[in-house]
Amino acid sequence: MNIKYRKLLPRDNTRMAELIRYNLKANGLDIPGTVYFDEIIYHLTDFYDEKPECRAYFVLVDESDEVVGGIGLAEFPDIDSCAELQKLYLADEVKGHGLGYFLIDLLEKEALRMGYDKMYLETHTNLQTAIHVYEKAGYEEIPRPEFVMHGTMNKFYLKSLKERVQ
Repeated sequence: MNIKYRKLLPRDNTRMAELIRYNLKANGLDIPGTVYFDEIIYHLTDFYDEKPECRAYFVLVDESDEVVGGIGLAEFPDIDSCAELQKLYLADEVKGHGLGYFLIDLLEKEALRMGYDKMYLETHTNLQTAIHVYEKAGYEEIPRPEFVMHGTMNKFYLKSLKERVQ
């Protein structure tokens, strides 16, 4: 498998939206209160490029430059010096090869470069594989924060990046 990563480009928006919606639907999360219905998923570059000093989105591409996954980060103002890990999704054909861990590592390094020292994420109990990956990557479950963007999410995690070697 010849997979590379790069920053999200405008031409990738539709493919990432399709990947996000496919994965959510496959896990029974094509319901209100999830990103499934957020129009922003069709315009991810608009959101991430708006504040490049504190936001980023990376995609994985195959040898044909077809997007097969992605991950993002953005500021999370409810916790001091914290970024939110956002929209980690992979195409079925690349799952099971450690690419989720690769993307998380890449994103954590970018978060540190931007000056963040913590990463927050929210997910759902339907996403058991994702939960396993997050926990194995060192994320610890926390109580539901007061502000949750997508109300259907019911699992919340935080990781300190201070111990990471850059």
